[in-house]
Amino acid sequence: MNLYKITEQKLYYLGYSNNTIKTYLSIIYDFENSVNKHSSRIISKDIQEYLNEYNFTSISQQNQVISALKFLWEKGLGKKYLKIDFTRPRKEKKLPRVIDKDFLLNKISKIENLKHKAIISLAYSTGMRVSEIVSLKIKDIDSDRMVINVRQAKGRKDRIVPLSKNVLNLLRKYFKRYQPNEYMFNGQNSNKYSTTSCNQIVKKYIGRDYHFHLLRHSSFTALLESGVDLRIIQRLAGHSSSKTTEIYTHVSTQLLSRVQTPI
Repeated sequence: MNLYKITEQKLYYLGYSNNTIKTYLSIIYDFENSVNKHSSRIISKDIQEYLNEYNFTSISQQNQVISALKFLWEKGLGKKYLKIDFTRPRKEKKLPRVIDKDFLLNKISKIENLKHKAIISLAYSTGMRVSEIVSLKIKDIDSDRMVINVRQAKGRKDRIVPLSKNVLNLLRKYFKRYQPNEYMFNGQNSNKYSTTSCNQIVKKYIGRDYHFHLLRHSSFTALLESGVDLRIIQRLAGHSSSKTTEIYTHVSTQLLSRVQTPI
């Protein structure tokens, strides 16, 4: 059995997300073509040399490649990695960009396309990821409890996010006009709207320099500035660690404006 198949079976068996499986398999496929060996003949030196010679374009990509090959070696092939250096690079400490609340609300108010307005409004209101927006099913919207059930999100976790009255009314208008099937947002030729289309509408209506994930950062920053407890924001965001959520305290202009400088 080839490395691709070995890894694929193990990833599905262990319940990894579809995005992670796709990424890992792509990396394993490239590695397999590079070494050109049967799985039984792969040795630690093959992986170490592959990592040493890999031309990484970013720290994020380097971490993905290391994770994929470590999974292959340890879980797929069932070997120990004592002779392989799987040390991860230090993460880049970059603050997230956020979009000014008033600017964003003004832009959203001018969107005439009901579907596009519903998608952007929902994302900004809830802080849902683009993958969560396109995977949202009609049945996951609970108008009685005024919450949205986000199922099997990043890390295979379920969570709930609040549903505002304004967004609910907007979704009802959208639903009445478009009559979506199963998923809340259908694509032109598929049952699910695409993540690419989501990014395109953000650039169209908000600005060419913006992308969809900034709606998430902007949502949590706005919540923080309105006085919502950081622990609640952590739960809404689905962050495992509070340190991930705390980064929004560093980008809030309102919080910074309250700081009394020494001179």
